Amino acid sequence: MPKAKAHSGAAKRFKKTAAGYKHKHAHKSHILTKMTTKRKRQLRGTSIMNPSDSPRVDRMLRV
Repeated sequence: MPKAKAHSGAAKRFKKTAAGYKHKHAHKSHILTKMTTKRKRQLRGTSIMNPSDSPRVDRMLRV
């Protein structure tokens, strides 16, 4: 039986940690001139995914 492959798109976007899955924020790639500085600042960095979404990512990453 061949080895199951992880979803390549999900593998680039999520990283498994002890607390759950780490991910970047959306809406931070282009057309940022109309967005307020406060909003852009709050979208910086990474955060932990909501636990209710974890089973879906588990399946995509074959964890």
